[in-house]
Amino acid sequence: MSKTTADNSAAGAEDQDLGAAGSQLSTAPQEELVSLPSLGVIGWARWFWRQLTSMRVALLLLLLLSLGAIPGSLIPQTGADAAKVADFRKSHTMLAPVYDKLGLFHVYSSVWFSAIYILLFVSLIGCIIPRTWQFVGQLRGRPPAAPKRLTRLPAYTTWRTEADPEQVREAALAQLKKRRFRAHIAGDAVAAEKGYVRELGNLVFHIALIVLLVAFASGQLYKSDGNKLVVEGGGFSNSIIQYDDFKSGSLFTTDDLVPFSFDLKDFRATYELTGPNRGTPRAFEAKLAYRKGAYGKKTSTTVKVNQPLQIGDSKVYLVSHGYAPVITVRDGKGNVVYRDAVPLLPLDGNVTSQGVLKVMDGYKNAQGVGEQLGVQAFFLPTYGGGASVLSQFPALLNPVLNLAPYHGDLGVDSGIPQSVYQLDKSHLKAFKDSKGKQLRVNLKPGQTTQLPDGAGSITFEKGVKEWAGFEVVQEPGGGWALGGAIAAIFGLAASLFIQRRRVWVRAVRGADGVTVVEMAGLGRSESAKVPEELGDLAGILYDQAPGAPDPDDDPSETPDSEVVPAEGAEQ
Repeated sequence: MSKTTADNSAAGAEDQDLGAAGSQLSTAPQEELVSLPSLGVIGWARWFWRQLTSMRVALLLLLLLSLGAIPGSLIPQTGADAAKVADFRKSHTMLAPVYDKLGLFHVYSSVWFSAIYILLFVSLIGCIIPRTWQFVGQLRGRPPAAPKRLTRLPAYTTWRTEADPEQVREAALAQLKKRRFRAHIAGDAVAAEKGYVRELGNLVFHIALIVLLVAFASGQLYKSDGNKLVVEGGGFSNSIIQYDDFKSGSLFTTDDLVPFSFDLKDFRATYELTGPNRGTPRAFEAKLAYRKGAYGKKTSTTVKVNQPLQIGDSKVYLVSHGYAPVITVRDGKGNVVYRDAVPLLPLDGNVTSQGVLKVMDGYKNAQGVGEQLGVQAFFLPTYGGGASVLSQFPALLNPVLNLAPYHGDLGVDSGIPQSVYQLDKSHLKAFKDSKGKQLRVNLKPGQTTQLPDGAGSITFEKGVKEWAGFEVVQEPGGGWALGGAIAAIFGLAASLFIQRRRVWVRAVRGADGVTVVEMAGLGRSESAKVPEELGDLAGILYDQAPGAPDPDDDPSETPDSEVVPAEGAEQ
């Protein structure tokens, strides 16, 4: 009985020794068994913290964050397009109240999405701090000493040599350091370790995820997105009152706008003239003269589709274009009351366009009574003739402007905002032609139409200008997000393809005076790389300390003097 107990104790000691040799091959926190009956408030808090900072919970939160982003991509969002949200509410009267309660119309600012986001952020930080501290400790320490029985390791080889043990250990130390192992002599063996970049990559990956989360949060909180239509010859200054449409994050202020301005000098659009792709756009180019700050030097540049102008954190994208016919309006006495380029919005791929001209001040009818004029405009860059109401080509090959004038009260003085592209006809009267029907005329560049009863005239000037639509986006976290994404890719690649491994070389003098050399390797995971690398090292070391002939069999020789490789180990 006593012999059995002693054997078990020896085996347990060897297991502990082998476990120490393979310890700290990873910076993952070790899970501790918690006795549930003894848990108190502090104990439960520690248990919750361990669960929150575990890898499985972090992956679960990352999955929930990805799933939560799906409705934000499929369902219209109030911050992105309020008009689409309003249309969705009208079309889905049953779903809209449910979506409101779940916060699906503002997913990224909802309570549940923010909770997942914050928990993931805390989980990553709680995971990184102990791993970083442990990794720094491993870098400051040395590889553990060799276990007593190297034969139990998965990769093992041995031979006898007549070289001195000290020479073998020095040669092994030099070879391991040459291969960039962290190595030192510990007792009768050389202990070496390599593959720390794996753990470094793991930490870089987690830190990069935090950078991505911070960049995403700052981008949402401090971002701004505005649209501006600029006619050739016109300009824009980066202030909120200059935008046609503007959206921003909850922490954005007007002081965050990057100061700059630009003028649209020229816009050019080219199209395929013949073949099956006739009318297909070939290039859109906007020539700008921009200035940084209030007193910066003017610089010329060309903005193209997907080639924005970047000024600081702001990017100016070219997103749309159209035509702006130059129209002149005269009253009954021939006085010019309006002359300007009127931007019209395209309706199709051939840039069939429509819009509204509003004369709010200065116009008087034939009786000298002040009125307001509203003119519905319909523009065809290439008129096909006959009853065609659509343009046949997007370029200005045969431009025609169709006008339908009205007079009366436009309703702009009521205080109720209205679109510059729509006409409120509730207090307007249409001009009639000689047949008593609503007056509609087609004008070519340079032509003029007279309004009935001496009410004035409208002229379509020869110069047809073009306009360009610009989107000015300011996302302060964009550079950090890109850097975090690149770092995450490299960190993940390092953690997947680099293996952490250890090598031990023991050299001791046997009972017969011949040196016995043992080499063993251990990796964090099963891989053919550790045996292959150990074999290469053994071959080099064997050349420096060649093998000695095996001793003759001697019955009196004790078992302890023999070196027997483990079953299945390499020789």
